Amino acid sequence: MTMTTASPTDATAVDAAGYHLENVTRTYRQRERMVTALAGIDLEIAAGDFVTIQGPTGGGKSTLLQMLGALDRPTSGSVRLGDLDIAQASNGRLSRIRAGEIGFVFQGFNLIPTLTAAENVDMGLEPLGLARDERKRRVHEALGRVGLAERHDHRPGELSGGQQQRVAIARAVAKQPTVLLADEPTGNLDEHMRDEILDVLDALNAEGLTLVVVTHDSAVARRARRRLRLADGRITEITHK
Repeated sequence: MTMTTASPTDATAVDAAGYHLENVTRTYRQRERMVTALAGIDLEIAAGDFVTIQGPTGGGKSTLLQMLGALDRPTSGSVRLGDLDIAQASNGRLSRIRAGEIGFVFQGFNLIPTLTAAENVDMGLEPLGLARDERKRRVHEALGRVGLAERHDHRPGELSGGQQQRVAIARAVAKQPTVLLADEPTGNLDEHMRDEILDVLDALNAEGLTLVVVTHDSAVARRARRRLRLADGRITEITHK
């Protein structure tokens, strides 16, 4: 995978795929009370790492993933992706970072049912303004990397659940991100299909892609190099392989 590095004239790219979080809090008002979703998170995720986040519902996992994905800003503290401080960056730069540097995969595949696998992957490249030939090359390469090159002309209804999730992963990696964030990516899959997706994620990580996966499935968590547990807005356990 081609990793993007920043240059002095590059206002969009980040210089590495690692994260550094320092004393990150996130609070919000819910009716008459203040809710603390994150309560002073300190965390390092190195470039090329494979990290899973587990914990109870409401413990802060989704909020943390939104921070890592530049979808939200902390109430206090700093969230850095490479040289980018997400807390301080402009909305425009965060939008460009999400479009080009961060890949997202969700429990729901979010594929357009009337489009083929190739067309669904191509949709993810639209914000990048790439030339048509480059988009075509990236789509073909991404589908090949997830083992679906021969299914490029199949629509979602003609694919299994595992194959649909692989299309979703191809859509995320076609833009050549520095990090891939996944929220319960195997939640809708049976055990066999889950293992297929984990093999794909393992292969992408072996190429150098940084992976952060939120999961309730301990079988998924065991595949990671590091296992984080998040409860009550705090990281209470970090397990290394």
